[in-house]
Amino acid sequence: MIKIDEAIIVEGKYDKIKLSSIVDAVIIITNGFGIFKDTEKLELIRYYAKKTGIIILTDSDAAGRRIRGYIKGAVGGGKITNVYIPDVFGKEKRKVKPSAEGKLGVEGIDVQTLLAAFEKSGITASKSGKRSDITKLTLYELGLSGGENSRELREKLQLHLGLPRQLSAGALIEVLCTMMDSAELAQVMSELKGENNGI
Repeated sequence: MIKIDEAIIVEGKYDKIKLSSIVDAVIIITNGFGIFKDTEKLELIRYYAKKTGIIILTDSDAAGRRIRGYIKGAVGGGKITNVYIPDVFGKEKRKVKPSAEGKLGVEGIDVQTLLAAFEKSGITASKSGKRSDITKLTLYELGLSGGENSRELREKLQLHLGLPRQLSAGALIEVLCTMMDSAELAQVMSELKGENNGI
């Protein structure tokens, strides 16, 4: 398992499952062409492009190239690294028939080939190695989920940190884990609550 600082953008949940077994990183799913209409997800991708950089890892077919091109254009600034998988013909195990172009997607590529693709693009393991300890329980304990004013508190925190406003609690945990640990988050929350005792 290698830790990667950049957020990795993939097309679908099976790509994410495959990658999660070999890399420790934030992995964002585009839901295929769904990204074209998902302004909230694009905002999150832009955030990561500026903060940590993003890695675009889409399939090597026409659809994958179109999604890659769209993200590059929509993100604009920040650090974008493209990781390309080679053309490997075949069919994913879970599918009845091959894709339109007959190529394997990210989920069907073997681990060694995927790691080699990262290496070719200059992506190496993170130097920090420190793992954040923020969990769903952390958010609950700090009043960021499960409470009467949790949503308002989350929005206030997201605004304070320069994050997109409409993040789900799960997405917020992923983002916070790239920024700080639970002690630092508790400190930020205590400052925010001090500013506004109404929440």
